[in-house]
Amino acid sequence: MSSSPIRVAVTGAAGQIGYALVFRIASGQMFGPERPVALNLIEVPVEGPMKALKGVAMELEDCAFPLLRDIVLTSDVKLGFKDVNWACLVGAKPRGPGMERNDLIKDNGGIFTGQGRAINDHAAKDVRVVVVGNPCNTNCLIAMHSAPDVPRERFSAMTRLDQNRAQAQLALKAGVATPQVKNTLVWGNHSATQVPDFHNTTIGGKPADQVITERAWLEGEFFKTVQQRGAAIIAARGVSSAASAANALIDHVRDLSTPTPKGEWRSVCVRSDGSYGVPEGLISSFPVRADGKGGWEIVKGLALDAFFQAKIAASVAELQQEKAIVAHLLG
Repeated sequence: MSSSPIRVAVTGAAGQIGYALVFRIASGQMFGPERPVALNLIEVPVEGPMKALKGVAMELEDCAFPLLRDIVLTSDVKLGFKDVNWACLVGAKPRGPGMERNDLIKDNGGIFTGQGRAINDHAAKDVRVVVVGNPCNTNCLIAMHSAPDVPRERFSAMTRLDQNRAQAQLALKAGVATPQVKNTLVWGNHSATQVPDFHNTTIGGKPADQVITERAWLEGEFFKTVQQRGAAIIAARGVSSAASAANALIDHVRDLSTPTPKGEWRSVCVRSDGSYGVPEGLISSFPVRADGKGGWEIVKGLALDAFFQAKIAASVAELQQEKAIVAHLLG
């Protein structure tokens, strides 16, 4: 067992996703059963959330996790990101009644500018950042530009939940267990324009659209279910996805921390290098392979027919629109 703990910051740590997440990090599910962890739990400087955060810390103590070495509770991002190796930016301002997506993007801009600066100035030299708070692609772009001393390949945003959703829907339709569905892939923005790729996904080693031959279902109900799953869960449960989002964040960090099996990839929002026609610099979801040493690469050369090209172009156009809204924050 390594004696040096890996220090993880979680923003919005008393929120629903944070509450579902921190116990799994402390138990070793994110970094393995041999790696001690320390948690920097960050909340907004308001009495209610900070009081709830103390309760979360009490429960973490009561679990007596063997791997948990330290807990820091704070509303100060400078302290919250001090010496962290991973920064999980879960908290974001939610959309209020009558609020347009563009208004939400503007309101979150200041939050992620401040967090990016604090990460730049106070985090460990090897820090890696994953953004979950929505709109996560553009929030990631803002944080990345606000941390000029941190290599840009260290920033990512999460479409692993969308990948998991797509994998589950294809498995249900094909009547197979989820491990039979491999290389589930989501392109573009984490929004209702995201593109779940059923051609480059395989079921039992064959392209999914050769196993599920109902093209109308694949282009219709499958797309709609994956794209609108978050809204459907809110309608059913009254609150947004929490346990599944926390689970996907565990998967996301493991995806980037461990070697990707040969012949496979994972869906990760990263800075585009121009691949697949996505303008360089945008944070977009791609098929990504990790080397287990902190490096990753976008998988090149996947086949995309006219249907997928058009869908991806629409999602990329949305990303460009969002970037234009926050252009004043990008230097």
